[in-house]
Amino acid sequence: MMFKRISVSNAHQLIQAGNATIVDIRDPESFQQGHIPAARLLNQDNLPQFLASAERQLPLLVCCYHGNSSQPAAAFLADKGFVDVYSIDGGFEEWRRQFEVERG
Repeated sequence: MMFKRISVSNAHQLIQAGNATIVDIRDPESFQQGHIPAARLLNQDNLPQFLASAERQLPLLVCCYHGNSSQPAAAFLADKGFVDVYSIDGGFEEWRRQFEVERG
């Protein structure tokens, strides 16, 4: 399976449509300081639980700091059976420049 790359504006539209899962692979401290609304922190600790419970048919958006480490993570998740996986180009930093962020 392959993943696709998506701009933050297209990712925002997909999220606004209300039918996407957003995962953030940054460190917990960065996630607490700010993240895309409705994003879930995804790391080695909760990966098995996420893989066991996530809806694989929904679009899956993967966010990191700048859009680099989200690409191998998106490829990994695509290999795990998610059918519509996107790496967000520019990552959280680009999102923060254009849209609202959530804290906590």
